[in-house]
Amino acid sequence: MYQKIIIIGNLGRDPEMRYTPDGKPVTSFSVATSRKYRDINETTWFRVSVWGNQAESCNQYLQKGSKVLVEGRLTPDLSTGGPKVYQKKDGSFGASFEIHADSVRFMSSRAGGTEAEEEDSVSDDDNIPF
Repeated sequence: MYQKIIIIGNLGRDPEMRYTPDGKPVTSFSVATSRKYRDINETTWFRVSVWGNQAESCNQYLQKGSKVLVEGRLTPDLSTGGPKVYQKKDGSFGASFEIHADSVRFMSSRAGGTEAEEEDSVSDDDNIPF
């Protein structure tokens, strides 16, 4: 059996790096994905964990708002077999989806420019498909 999840989204906050007792780096960050349909914005949050050399790179180059493509596997809550369910301060319930990343691709520019700034820098000639 095999499972794989691929998401593209933006970091909700700066990455946090720590080390396991045996010295392996692990970096965690949250990623928001969104879609819009019928004037409804739907946002889903994922908690991502990255290990090894890639953890160090993510910690060094990513920041809040960075766009990333994450490939990995969902890590279920051991007690339910699904997402981790929690109660918010307002009394409503939420779910946390955990991803153990195999690969993280940086999709934002190193200068940290926004997506709108990057789109403005592309001329119409760059959009010709031939």
